[in-house]
Formats: sequence, structure tokens, C-alpha cells
Amino acid sequence: MDIHIQGLKFTISNFMKLFKRFLFYGIGLIIGSIFVYFIWEKKDVQFDYGPNARVLKTIRTDVRLFSDDAKESMKTIGLDSVDIATVLQNGDVDFGESKPREEPCKLYVIHGNPKKKDITLIVKKCDTISTIDKVLLR
Repeated sequence: MDIHIQGLKFTISNFMKLFKRFLFYGIGLIIGSIFVYFIWEKKDVQFDYGPNARVLKTIRTDVRLFSDDAKESMKTIGLDSVDIATVLQNGDVDFGESKPREEPCKLYVIHGNPKKKDITLIVKKCDTISTIDKVLLR
């Protein structure tokens, strides 16, 4: 049985050859994906490709300082540096309020929820130093 579409001729055998190629491709893709998954699972690989993840990772890897205002706010709210590290791991960067192109230090607004408290961090990120400038309770 032949199928004609706009002057092209398709036969069942051509269709079956194409189907077989897609089938082999799919099987190989699945086997390769499983193989890669188990290799990367042991290496604790993180994929920080999104803008939010990249900003948080660079702040986490920098030398981290706390301003006096931030230290006082942390005492008042009942937070410590571990809670701030949790926000820097799982928080959300608010790019609408942040100023990532500001010179000499970029300014980031990060929202998080440690100990069931909604907080906002104002972080000044310079070359290799990130300063937690303010900790605000939302």
C-alpha cells in the first residue's frame, strides 16, 4: 500500500524502517539516561543553570560577612547563621527588587522561610565577599 502526499511516495516498509530507527533511538536514550543518572547520583552533582540557582551558589561560595544591622535583626527574629545558610540554599531571588548591575557591588533581595518565618535578606555581593546587609521579617 502506497501513500502519496504532495508528490512524495510513502510505503509501509519505509514507515516501518523509520519506526524501527525511532525505537532503537528511544531504547538507547533510556539506557543512557539511566546510566548517567546512577553515575551522577554518586558524585553529588548539582545543576545550577537557572539564574536563581547561580546567584545563590555564588553567594554561598563567597566569603560571607554580616553587617551589624543584620546581626541585630537576626537576634531579634531568633535566627542564626545556619538559618541564613538555609535561605541561601533554598531561597528565591527577587530579581524585580534586586539590582544585579549596580556598581561596585551587586544588590540581591532573597526571600526564604527558615523556622517557619518568612524573611527577606538584602545581600551586597562584591567580587569575592558577600555581605548580608539586612535581615527583614516579612
